[in-house]
Amino acid sequence: MARSSGRVEGKAAIVTGAGSTPGDGIGTGKASAVVLAREGASVLLVDLYPERAELTLKMIEEEGGKAKVFAADVTQADQCEAMVAAAVENFGTVDILVNNIGLASLGTVVDLSEEAWDRALNVNLRTVFLASKYAVPVMAAQGSGSIVNISSISALRGDGTIAYSAAKGAMLAMTVDMAYSHGRQGIRVNAIAPGHITTPMVNSVSGQDPRADFRTQLRNEAGLLGTPGTGWDVGWAVAFLASDEARWITGITMPVDSGVLSITPLSMAQYLRAIPE
Repeated sequence: MARSSGRVEGKAAIVTGAGSTPGDGIGTGKASAVVLAREGASVLLVDLYPERAELTLKMIEEEGGKAKVFAADVTQADQCEAMVAAAVENFGTVDILVNNIGLASLGTVVDLSEEAWDRALNVNLRTVFLASKYAVPVMAAQGSGSIVNISSISALRGDGTIAYSAAKGAMLAMTVDMAYSHGRQGIRVNAIAPGHITTPMVNSVSGQDPRADFRTQLRNEAGLLGTPGTGWDVGWAVAFLASDEARWITGITMPVDSGVLSITPLSMAQYLRAIPE
């Protein structure tokens, strides 16, 4: 099994959205689950589409890791309660919760439908509330736990995804408030803000047309490093924040973005102009 330091050895984790949207690359949930398993955690792989989580399970088991698939609609309270109960039943407790579920869609306040707005907030934000609602008491009872919320730089920069951006921004506020409310119970709560990474979900939104490769190259060049980012980069950050190495870190938002939040578009113009049409 491809382990690094065993930084979450013996811990029990829940990862929501642990499958990946079909397509090339790896999603943040799948990558996070695999990395946590490699680092020694037992992982409950939660997904609305269990067949996608089964692929994650196969990958983990082939490397000698331990995981279980749990099918759930995490927008529903009873299914979140059952999810946490399943983790306790299978692994004895919940040490780590990764709130990863995301749904992105293009639209402004003018052209986005009310139905699309409600769905985006349900999928991106309500899931964090409900999963945490039932995981926190288990963590509090044992006096320790780590929650990692997967947000986005869309929460901090405009990109024409009004509902997604609003939900991910609210997630950052939730992260701080949860860290405040549960810190004295031994629970750390942090967020990750992925940048222009390439995942199957991103590809599904941006579409596949003759300019898709060009847009991917633009995303890569927009960061300080000028290199591609993937779901693995988020997974490695999750493993760090979930581990005892981050024992004194709580209430933060960690960008995983190749430095995009540190710059202005004009500062990268010299690199972007070099990209041919």
